[in-house]
Amino acid sequence: MPQASRSFATLQRRPLANRIARRATGAVVAMCGVLLLVFALKHLVPGDPVDAMLGDQAQAVDRAAMQHCLGLDQSVPQALAAFAASLFNGTLGHSCRDPQTTVASLIGRAFPFTFSLALAAVSFALAVAVPLALLSAWRPQSWWDAAASVFAVLGLAVPSLWLGPLLLRWFYVQWHWFPGPADDPSTAAALVLPALTLGIHMAALLTRLLRASLFDLTNEDFMRTAIAKGLSRSQALRRHLLRPALLPMITMAGMQVAGLLGGAIVTERVFGRPGLGTLLLDALAVRDWKVIEGAVLVMALSYLAINLLVDVTYTLVDPRLRSPAAAP
Repeated sequence: MPQASRSFATLQRRPLANRIARRATGAVVAMCGVLLLVFALKHLVPGDPVDAMLGDQAQAVDRAAMQHCLGLDQSVPQALAAFAASLFNGTLGHSCRDPQTTVASLIGRAFPFTFSLALAAVSFALAVAVPLALLSAWRPQSWWDAAASVFAVLGLAVPSLWLGPLLLRWFYVQWHWFPGPADDPSTAAALVLPALTLGIHMAALLTRLLRASLFDLTNEDFMRTAIAKGLSRSQALRRHLLRPALLPMITMAGMQVAGLLGGAIVTERVFGRPGLGTLLLDALAVRDWKVIEGAVLVMALSYLAINLLVDVTYTLVDPRLRSPAAAP
């Protein structure tokens, strides 16, 4: 009997392992495609990239240095081999503006600011969205439900481009409660205003999505059965409704986090945070192609990694995907 139980548990875990393996394989293939696309970008741009970066009046010495930095003085196989070598040694090449500085070091200094901002924004969004949506589903047609609806509409309607400067004017310029663009961005207090700027929109989106999912599932037969068996509405929500309602929110939250890890360009610029978005904008301003290439590569790989994590989380939350019938 114990042996039979272990065999059944093994069969139950096998579809989960197979699904995760398929998702991981797909992510690796997509990453290889991203690497090739990033490498080919400068070759796909119409015209001469050196002319586009330096202009027609550039001196021959500057043109030769830029061609060497971009690898345009090499054949495609040689340039591809150099690109692969920069990936394997972890440098991602050297900045065309400062040949002594590696692209990986620049990204390594910028990425923690973007990651901490994304983590703070999604934490705030989840802390607001989940209780609001649950209270709305627990007391439909109440003032909690009305408050959740109003917050969802206003949060989606207010653009971050306007909300960020407004928060700066109130909490930094007028009241001096939190740091601003001129202060140290590495402190925890410096995260509050940019995290609110991004998190309010995300919280509104997740509140609306989770609230709609909860209301759709409330009318299902299993909810009526749970309440008929003696469970209160709040108990039925916690035990039977929350997990399936979270599934679409997990997907949306993952997409939002992936977008933030790709660089919250406007918010980072408004609050003076030296993250990936700021690094990319500065590199575009001086046309430092190696830094642009490395930043785009890290953003794309971060997006793929988050999507893989969302797929795995989705599989762990949804028991239907762990059943033997879901196996390939």
